[in-house]
Amino acid sequence: MSVLYSRSDNVMTAPIVETKEVPFTGFDLPEEILKGIDTAGFKSCTPIQALSLPLTLKGRDIAAQAQTGTGKTAAFLITIFHRLLRQPVPKGPGPYALVIAPTRELAVQICEEAKILGSHTGFSVLPVFGGVDYVKQEMALRKGADIVVATPGRLIDYMKQKVFSPKNVRIVVIDEADRLFDMGFIKDIRFILRRLPRHNKRQSMLFSATLSFAVMELAYEHMNNTEEVFADREKITVEEIDQVLYHVGNNVKLNLLLGLLKRETWNRILIFANTRTCVDMLARKLKGNGFSAVGITGTVHQKKRLKIMQQFKAGQIKILVATDVASRGIHVEDIDIVINYDIPQDCEDYVHRIGRTGRAGKAGRAITLACEKNVYYLEAVEKFIEEKIEVRWAEDDWYEQDRAKPSRQTRKKSESRRPRPSDRSKKRLAPAKGKRPMPKRSKA
Repeated sequence: MSVLYSRSDNVMTAPIVETKEVPFTGFDLPEEILKGIDTAGFKSCTPIQALSLPLTLKGRDIAAQAQTGTGKTAAFLITIFHRLLRQPVPKGPGPYALVIAPTRELAVQICEEAKILGSHTGFSVLPVFGGVDYVKQEMALRKGADIVVATPGRLIDYMKQKVFSPKNVRIVVIDEADRLFDMGFIKDIRFILRRLPRHNKRQSMLFSATLSFAVMELAYEHMNNTEEVFADREKITVEEIDQVLYHVGNNVKLNLLLGLLKRETWNRILIFANTRTCVDMLARKLKGNGFSAVGITGTVHQKKRLKIMQQFKAGQIKILVATDVASRGIHVEDIDIVINYDIPQDCEDYVHRIGRTGRAGKAGRAITLACEKNVYYLEAVEKFIEEKIEVRWAEDDWYEQDRAKPSRQTRKKSESRRPRPSDRSKKRLAPAKGKRPMPKRSKA
């Protein structure tokens, strides 16, 4: 059961709403939106949708906390389409709705879901982010769009170039607000919000897996009488996720990973590592052991990243190995298992990682491998999620042999052979034909 808490004058009041299974037809939604919901395959509201929609559909500002993967995106998209359909948009060019996301991958995935939910509304959706053709995005913005989903950096660039005009924005969404703060975008968010119409002239929504004091300070400063919504406030991780931890030596951690991949039943797996070097190593080792695996990090070019994500969604890639830079951008419904090859250094990243499985009420599994190098982060993770992760012990026959060929070691420059003198240098050093070398003069 999920509960809506309201906060007034910084005082938490008693719970005022309890949710049961709520159908979307219970809301006064336009037919175009109901058709889009049916196209997306949604039957009834998730807890965060059931709690937030009664407020947002009335035009209220909210700051909502819910576990990752519980339907926050659909909640604010339904609200956006409802407002644009029911209330006349201002005269002049769009956009009329703005969604701010922390990563390029998340922006793309919000747009994809918006195109499905809004497929019968006729509204246009435009993603704006770095790493792609600047001029093409500029032309698309000048042409106009009803809804813009953007990352802060590229959006501010277009605002300063007078390409993006925020004067007609009537509804704004800040998605994954805590991640935006973690990535250092707080000044950028304030820059954008201060240039939008005043908070009493627009509707604002803030969604996040966790609500910190800094996040709520932003809400109170730039939003209008914000209502706080907590779905299952006491529990940070999703109940449908079966969390397991194995203690293992770092020298045999890869062998245990290979054994788990053979023992577990899965169709699509996401593996997280703390460093780019480890991601590259795992992707190479898994390929060498016959698995369809690809690594993705922050250094991969944007076009290649998008292609990898499409292949992962389509099932062409079975195992995706990633750093935390990708953890907020991956929105794939049927990830069977998330494996933490390394325990994350930031305890909040653990919640975001395992939230990639067990989405929308489906069962999922999260496996964590704790070796002597990163077991020290375990205590902070368990304290943050307020529960102990179940410990299981691997049998001896679970450790599989690594059959991948060793990577080619490039010879270091210092170890390379001394280069032979060229023909020209030989001629310069050798005496001319028919002449004897001049004798050296004695110092005496």
